[in-house]
Amino acid sequence: MGNAVILGLGSMIGAGIFAAFGPAARAAGTGLLVGLAIAAVIAYCNAISSAQLAARYPESGGTYVYGRHRLGAGWGYLAGWGFVVGKIASCAAMSLTAGSYAWPQHPRPVAIAAAALLTTVNYFGVRKTAGLTRILVALTLVALAGVVVACLAGGTADVGRLSPLWSGDGLGAVHGLLQAAALLFFAFAGYARIATMGEEVRDPARTIPKAIPAALGITVVVYFLVGLSALLAVGPSRLAGAVDPLAVATGAGSLGGFTPAVRVGGALASLGVLLSLLAGVGRTALAMARERDLPNWLIAVHPRYGVPHRAELLLGGIVIAIVAVADIRGAIGFSSFAILVYYAIANASAFTLDGPQRRWLRPLTLVGAVGCVVLAFTLPATSILTGFGVLALGIVVRAAHRTPRAGRKA
Repeated sequence: MGNAVILGLGSMIGAGIFAAFGPAARAAGTGLLVGLAIAAVIAYCNAISSAQLAARYPESGGTYVYGRHRLGAGWGYLAGWGFVVGKIASCAAMSLTAGSYAWPQHPRPVAIAAAALLTTVNYFGVRKTAGLTRILVALTLVALAGVVVACLAGGTADVGRLSPLWSGDGLGAVHGLLQAAALLFFAFAGYARIATMGEEVRDPARTIPKAIPAALGITVVVYFLVGLSALLAVGPSRLAGAVDPLAVATGAGSLGGFTPAVRVGGALASLGVLLSLLAGVGRTALAMARERDLPNWLIAVHPRYGVPHRAELLLGGIVIAIVAVADIRGAIGFSSFAILVYYAIANASAFTLDGPQRRWLRPLTLVGAVGCVVLAFTLPATSILTGFGVLALGIVVRAAHRTPRAGRKA
């Protein structure tokens, strides 16, 4: 179970703090803490649904597999496609975040090198992945502890910065809170990495349902402490206007000497997320190829390392290509939309489960599904339109791939 929890933490801790806190502050001001709570509640519902489904279907592929079993092949494909394209965007965002923290003047070369290096690490299997992720998570937590200490003990912390609790009035304020939650949800999607590796963990029916809530709970506590400390130190306006909000918050007081460690932590956190993302996406692609929803040459599993090596190499190449031209904010918005669709399907799949847990599970799945849909439609219009376009493209690709060619039997 330890490796599974570590992989989940590596996927979550870092992404929201180093990549989404600034946009969330712009959307809701101090209300980003409320948005964090909303995102955490929906993520918990999604986590319980994912855990129950993973226990019933301990196969690689996550909601792609669950949707096929519970709702039909088309819904499963939509979930799988949304996961793959959304997480490819996340991989690009994390690569660029690592580059921005490590070498702000020239982030792209660092981002490309990071994607290439971690693709190579994933090629050698989940045990090595978990081992490296364990190191990255530990270093990230040390850096975040430095953020909290510097913000609270640096002499600038002021409770008055938490008022008002959110900016705006009426529907505008509500929309801002929900958009902040949608952006911060980007950080909570890491537990899917655990569910997608059902064939590679010991006793998945017991391990996965325990590992997912454990990783999520630890992440929520870390996020809240860091977010609260940063708001107390500098307030929402400075966070919203910064490309490196935690570095700004850390450097505001007398303990600004922690700032270099925060920059190192930001790079390491992003690398930890990228490492786990690459592992999960490759395995979902494997599951889709097995069902003929993607080209069958992606089915190949390395005889020694037990990984879908062709899928991993292809994924790494695509991420490197995107990093060369990507905008990090657009990548986050598109990824959030696609993954919210993915979890809406996960909740719908879990709603159909039977058994003794049905009575308490169904209300959670309804909250999760409705929450995912609402958050998806509070994202910026560009993210929504791009998301619809890419999902529609996926449907066309599947139809074309499955259409029999002339002279060939169906």
